[in-house]
Order: sequence, then C-alpha cells, then structure tokens
Amino acid sequence: MNIVNKLTVRHLKKNKKRTLVTMIGVIISVAMLTAVATIGFSFLDLLQRQTIADEGEWHVQYEDVNKDQLEAIQKDDATGTVEIERDRGFAYLEGSQNPNRPYLFIKEYNAQNSKKFPVELSEGRLPKTANEVVLSEEIVTNAKVKYEIGDKLTLDVGNRVVTNSENGEMMEGFSQFGSLSRDQNGEINEEINKQITLEYTVVGFIKRPNWEPSSAGYTIISYLDETMVGENDVVNASVILKEVDQSLYTHAEALAKTNNIQSVYYHNSLLQYYGVTDDDPLQGTLLTFFSILMSVIMIGSVSLIYNAFAISVSERTRHLGMLSSVGATGKQKRNSVFFEGALIGLISIPLGIVGGLAGIGVTFWVINSLFQEAFEVTESLKVTVTPLTLLITSILSVLTIFISTYLPARKAAKISAIDAIRQATEVKLTGKTVKTSKLIRKLFGFEAEVGLKNLKRNKRKYQATVFSLVISIVLFLTVSFFTDNLKKSVELTQEGIQYDIVVHGIQDKQLAEQLVKAAGSMDEVTEYYPVTSLSGRALIDQSELNDELKNQVKNDPSILQNGHYSYFLKLIALDEETLKAYAKDVGLDYETLQSTENIAGIVINRSFEIFNDNRIESETIQTAVGEKIDINTRVNIDPSVEQNNSHMQTVEIAAKTDQLPVGVSTGGFSDLNVVVSKAALAQLYSENEEEEQFINTQLFINSKDPLATQYELEAIDPLLFVSNEHQYRQQEENMILIISVFTYGFIVLITLISVANIFNTISTSISLRKREFAMLKSVGMTPKGFNKMIRYESIFYGLKSLLYGLPISLIILYLMHRSLMNSFTFDLTLPWARILFVIAVVLLIVGGLMQYSSAKIKKENIIDALKQENI
Repeated sequence: MNIVNKLTVRHLKKNKKRTLVTMIGVIISVAMLTAVATIGFSFLDLLQRQTIADEGEWHVQYEDVNKDQLEAIQKDDATGTVEIERDRGFAYLEGSQNPNRPYLFIKEYNAQNSKKFPVELSEGRLPKTANEVVLSEEIVTNAKVKYEIGDKLTLDVGNRVVTNSENGEMMEGFSQFGSLSRDQNGEINEEINKQITLEYTVVGFIKRPNWEPSSAGYTIISYLDETMVGENDVVNASVILKEVDQSLYTHAEALAKTNNIQSVYYHNSLLQYYGVTDDDPLQGTLLTFFSILMSVIMIGSVSLIYNAFAISVSERTRHLGMLSSVGATGKQKRNSVFFEGALIGLISIPLGIVGGLAGIGVTFWVINSLFQEAFEVTESLKVTVTPLTLLITSILSVLTIFISTYLPARKAAKISAIDAIRQATEVKLTGKTVKTSKLIRKLFGFEAEVGLKNLKRNKRKYQATVFSLVISIVLFLTVSFFTDNLKKSVELTQEGIQYDIVVHGIQDKQLAEQLVKAAGSMDEVTEYYPVTSLSGRALIDQSELNDELKNQVKNDPSILQNGHYSYFLKLIALDEETLKAYAKDVGLDYETLQSTENIAGIVINRSFEIFNDNRIESETIQTAVGEKIDINTRVNIDPSVEQNNSHMQTVEIAAKTDQLPVGVSTGGFSDLNVVVSKAALAQLYSENEEEEQFINTQLFINSKDPLATQYELEAIDPLLFVSNEHQYRQQEENMILIISVFTYGFIVLITLISVANIFNTISTSISLRKREFAMLKSVGMTPKGFNKMIRYESIFYGLKSLLYGLPISLIILYLMHRSLMNSFTFDLTLPWARILFVIAVVLLIVGGLMQYSSAKIKKENIIDALKQENI
C-alpha cells in the first residue's frame, strides 16, 4: 500500500461517522440490487416448479417410438432420464351419473416416478404391475360410481369413434382432450370401438391430476415400464435432459431424423422459464421490467452516494493540496478517491448482499400464503441464489460505486497546491450570489438572513440535500397513490357485487327450487337471493330515448323501427322478501307489482358506456312513470333479425330508480332492465314452452364460509357453474397487499439512503462551519439566536424540497390517474392526509438532523474554534 492510500485509510478512520454513514448508504443500495435480482430468479424458479407440478417434468417428448428407437433415445449423450407412457384407450364407465363424461380413460406409465405426470395419492398406493390401477376420486364424487380398493375391473378398451352423417363412415382419433360428440339434436353420436379386454385391480385413489382436461373420460392409471414394451408396441418417451440450453432443439431434431422418429414435441411452457425458447415474450417482459427497476435503483443510489464522496474530497482539499506540494501526481490523487470507494465497497457489498438475501427471505416468508392465494399457485416462493445472481449484483454494485466516485476523483486530480491552500476552489462567491431579500430580514430577523446566506454559499451541498428529500417525497406520494388507486379499482370492479357466491344459468326449474331450499338449510349461509330473468326486446318511442341514443339516431335514422328503438330487455323477478324490501327502498307500494292483469315493473334507469377511454353515464329511457312500454319476449334478441311483433305485451312503469337490487349490474345505453314480481313474469311468458327454455335463474348467496358453501352446492350437481366472488375479491386484495409490501419496502430503503445522505451532508456542513459559528458568537449572537438560525436553515431546506417535490408528485399523480381512466372512471382525489404527513416528516428529518449535528459544537470554545484549520 503506497503512502497516498495509507493516508486515505487514515482519513476514513479519522472521520468514522461519515465513513459509517456512507457505508450504510452503499449497503442499502447493494441490498436493494440483490433483492431485485433475487426476486427475478426466485420468480422464474417458482414458475418452473409450478409448471412441473401442473404438467410434469420433461423437456422433449418423442411420440410413437418402438423398442429400437426407445433404446437409441436412452443411449443418447444428452439424455438424463427417460419416462415412457402410452394412452391405452377408452372404456365405458358403467353407472356414470354425469351424462357429459361416460368414459374411463386408461393411461399407462411408471407411476412410481410422479415427476413426469405428477399425481397426488389420496388413498391406497400407486400401481406396481400392469394389472393394477389407481382411479381418479372424481369417479366417486362426480360420476357417483362407487369403487373401493380391491375391486376388480373388466374393461372393453378401444378408441372413440363417430359416424360421419354424410357418408356413414366411422371416424376415429378422439384423444383424452376431445369433448363428447353430439348430433344436431343433442344426442350422443359416438361409441367405443372395442380392441382389447383388460382386467385390473383397484389399488388406490388419486386426486384429479392438474393435467387432466375436462373431457369425456375420467383418468385411471396403470403401470408400464420398458421391460413390458414388445417388438410391435409403440410408446411415448419423455426425456429429462442433462443440460437445458438452446441447442436442445437442433439436437432433438437430429436424433429424431437419425432414428426415423416422426413426432417430436417440446415442453415449451417449462422451457420458457429456463430462457431457451425461440419466442418468449414473458422472458423479454421480465427482463425489461427488472432492468428498469435496477436502473432506477442505480440512478437513485449514484445520485445519493456521490454526495458522500464529494464531501470527502471537499474535506480533504487542503490535504490533497499538501500532497501535491510534495510531489503527488494527479493520477495518485484521483486513485486515492477510487481507493476510498474500493475500501467502502469491499466491506459494504458483502454485507449488502447478505442483508438483501435475508430481507427478501423474510419477505417471502411473510407473503407466501397470500401469494399462493392471490395467484392460485400451489408452490411457494423460495429464495433462489445462483452464481449469476451474485455476479449481476456485484457488477452493478461496483459500477454504482465507480460512477459515484468518478466526478469527485476527477476533481481531486485537478486540485493544485496553491488553490488548495488558498481554498480557491471552495469559495467562488460574489455579493450577488448570496444576496437575500430584505423582506426575509424584516419578517424573520437577522438569524433567518444569515441562515439563508449560508445555504446560498454552500449551494452544492444544499442542492444535494434537497435532491435527496425530493426523491423520497416523490416516491412516497406516487407509490402510495398507486396503491390507493389499485384498491379503488378493485372496489369498482366489485361495484354492484353484494354477494359471496353466485350460481349461474340454472335453467331447470326443479333444480333451481332444490338449490334455493338447500341454501336455506346451510348453517353458514346468512342470506340468499334467487333472481329469475327472461330476455327479450322493448320498443321505445324515439322521443323517449336517452340523449346518447338520440344522437345515434340523428346520425343513423335507419336503426329505428317505425319510429321506435329496439332495446335489449331483461325482465328480472326477485323473491317475495327481496322484492318487498327493494320496493320500499325505491318508494313504491309492493302490491302494485303483484297484479297479473295490469303488469307493472321498476325500471332501472341507469346505464353507462365507455367511449375514447371515458366513462359516460346516462339514464336509460325518458319514458315517464305511469306510462306503458311495449315488450316482446318471443323474439330473437339479435336486433339485426327481423322481429315478430304479433306477441307484443305491455308493462307499466311503476317506478324509475338508479338503485340496483342484489345480482343486477348496470347495463349499456340500449339495455333495459325491468324488475317485476314472479307472478308477473309467469304471466308474461304464460308457461309457454318456447319461452320457458329462455328462463334463467341465478342464486346469489352471502356466507360465513364461502368455500364450504361452494363445495356443498357443487356436490348437489357437479355441472353447476358456481362462482366464488368472495375468493376473487380476496385474491385481488391479497395481490394489492403483496404489491404494497414490495413497493413500500422499496420506498423505505430509498428513504434510508436519502436520510443517510442528508445526515452526512448536514453533519459535515455543520462540522466545517465551526469557525463561522464561533465568529457569530464572538460578535454577540446568543444561544437563542443560534438555535433560531439553525431552525430557519432547516425550514429553508424543507420548504425548498417541498417546493420541488410536491408539484413533481402532483404531476405524476395526475398522469397516473389519466392512465387508470383507460379502464376505470373516478374523480382525482388528492391524498391530503399523506401530503400533510410528508410535510411534517420532511421538516422533522431536516430539523432533527440539524439540531443533532449542531448540538455538539454549541459548547465549543470560541478561541479554539477560530484557530481551527479544516484539514
């Protein structure tokens, strides 16, 4: 170590506090870079593990290979392990209660290695011989066919075939993924072409595999290994490669060509997460996102850490000048600054990496359960550390420190002995530079004027502190606003959803009654609302259209039919109790709605549509209360089809409201929703079979345990479409919480770097001003006046930061709000509480740090301070 570097080490030891603060800033910066890189690799690792859990672990699959071809694949240098499997075929499931799934689908493979086709055993064991099988437990729960371990199965196995209606030929080729084939009348027109009879013993049950489609057959799994492959048999060989890289595509194609293998498939959904697919938009998106985030961290860190080294050079100006006077070259002086950065990096980078990994590990531990619920994954996030992660973090950290030290190092190299002794580079002021307004002195006194002059005199340090504060202000306000708007967006997507569970599209009247009765008997159900609806059309006179439709008619009169506009109509019938409450809310006598002679309904007079990214709200019709509207429920709801108006009926408008009953959402300008009683609805379709098929019932439920309620409803009829809105809402809320954890964590770390930089700047500035303070005291400034001057300096720092930070934040908030308006419409509401919080915190940080730094020099002896040389 040369003498210049030894003096640099000595300087760092002498200024322990500033060195420690600089190291803290670097440690936090490195920790952030480490965390971002680790999140990226951990997320890719999660996607790999989740894909394997859902689809199995394999990279290349060779289909329909014979015994010789299989041997060639196994002997290939690139092959790690080979799993073989084959689809044996379909067999009838005797006694199936599910009309859409009448078959069993037999798959054979080595079930002992479940990585290829992951299965979860729920009872018993996996098969070990060719005459043993495990059954999907859905055969019992969904098809209602009871089997037990030890039962014997005799199955006529073959392919699914369907008769071609044009030429009478039989067509084969239905895979497990093919749904049941039906003719125009809805009748099944396929059968199984028997090829072999197989006997099996049931040895266990498995949960429905993730890779099983909702097809016509339930999966059963038997055993297969390479010793069971005959000379004339063909199987599918799935290969796990030793090395996964871009060359696997050309290698697999070459292997297939050499051995005359016709079909090669790649597990692209898995390979994309290894980064080896030719076309991977996700990888590009992730790379772009994390590159931007890394750049933001680096820019923020450089701009903040740079100031620490600039202060160091400023402190050492006379020291570096003295070195010049005894022969130190510019290169040696420049390298002394780089050496200082290297020493700080040597200690800080390892600590930052460890801190970043520990921090992200704790974060994953806290959010894992929320993450799995929000993104519906079974695998959890794990901290994934790779050599590439550490290399990227180290390179970026070194680059950050190098950029931070570059300008101070150049400045140090140019310091001459004469300029350093005269301090000519530090003091380049004119009277105009430090001139202040007379109003400042009149309003706040001499102390405020002195404080403001000092800030002007130390303009660079002043600007660095302000810049640090501005970054923290903008980050906090924009990220908190972003999170608040995410929550508001979720609330808007849930607008009108006042329920936890909804059962959709119940067209069977008896089933609807059964479900309503079942919901009423469930202990966890707190409320349930059956809503029956019938679609049709309503003819509204041109003069009674809403303003938006009137404008459309003006531009295109041809959309009218004899002076009337045809609305999409939905007649909505509520149950008695719900209708009573709804009628009371809109100020209507319930009995008005019960008449079947003079049918009356409540028009929901509220509609909206989005044009040019703007949500436009309007009333639906301008027809007055008491007037009658013409409706037709015996028509095609497509307005382009000529309508048959021979069955027109009328409905009186008993009330108009913008209140939505449970289960009803706001429609568009040409959607007309009318709430009627069940008796009125029955009268309107008059039990006509042609119309009754269009009657649709939905059941809306609130429950103390929505998931349990969903399972109970699905057990009644597995074909029901049950939507768990509570679960969707919870997933969205969890997603927002996860985003908040990461974004606020990012803010906290950037703010810590800012505070460290501010502390460094202010404490050093105060320390270098000992002679100035001593001079002020020598000419009569009292301790009270001194405190007043420090307070005013703090206020000036804070006000300048807020003067820049708040307008910049508000501009960003406005732009963010405008971008959200592409999907949602709500007024821009400024976060006043957070703005006031930011103002208070900024003043507190600056004031507290200045008071802390100045407290140590208040008791300095005036004579000693005036004699002090800043070297």
